[in-house]
Amino acid sequence: MRTQGRLAQRLVPAGEVDEAGLDRLLDADPVAHAFVAAHVDAHRASRGGRVPPVLGTAGPDGVLTGACWVGTNVVPVALDEEGMDLVAGHLRRGGSRHASLFGPAEPVTGLWERLRRSWPRPFDVRPVQPLLALDHDPAVEAHPGVRTAGPEDLAAVLPASIAMFEEEVGYSPTAGGDRGYRDRVRGLVESGRCLVLTGEDGRVVFKADLGSVARGVAQVQGVWVDPAHRGRGLAVPCMAAAVRLARRRTPVVSLYVNDFNAPALATYARVGFARVGTFATVLL
Repeated sequence: MRTQGRLAQRLVPAGEVDEAGLDRLLDADPVAHAFVAAHVDAHRASRGGRVPPVLGTAGPDGVLTGACWVGTNVVPVALDEEGMDLVAGHLRRGGSRHASLFGPAEPVTGLWERLRRSWPRPFDVRPVQPLLALDHDPAVEAHPGVRTAGPEDLAAVLPASIAMFEEEVGYSPTAGGDRGYRDRVRGLVESGRCLVLTGEDGRVVFKADLGSVARGVAQVQGVWVDPAHRGRGLAVPCMAAAVRLARRRTPVVSLYVNDFNAPALATYARVGFARVGTFATVLL
């Protein structure tokens, strides 16, 4: 690891990052950078086009060489070794007030190596998460009952979303109060980005969220099948249906999954997803 004094690059503070340079970095890999691109686009749309809270790194010529979203989550876009030194130094000074560090595995792992001695012990570290993508409709049959959730489904979607989160992460998203998570779920439903299959009793049997939609890519998150309905062959046709619905918005559908989740990997392979990269996540 280089020392700060020998760095050829400089840190560009949030609010001073060149927008064209940031777009160039994001557009270099729209699948890997869907989360940050969605947040950048939303920020610009809602706040008069101002540059969003993204740190940058730039060379002596001023050209942007890297960027990192620093909000509730820390998500690197593109950082080389010097860039990781600069961003990690900034994050150390700010302290650990973030929920997670995730994104492309190399910069995530590099940042965490620089931060782990000064930040609190993480809840979990997931160093290998295959990043998958699909740019065509699945060849397998889609379940005809999967649909876009409406406002009338919110009461059923919320407990399913909480159950999914608890199963995936290991703790409840409502532990500190449910308002924030409830608003997040409501936002997905109201924007037509929550896809569900419901049973005759109205309960959610399958769900998948379009967590980030930007620049031709829809990143699927929150995939969940009710444990009472597992083992019935629902995962593949329901996921195929979710992909078809997502592709009404964007030509490419992507997701990332833990490498130890063999059933999920098998499902996504049958639907037609192919690996295009590797993510990593540090849960804080």
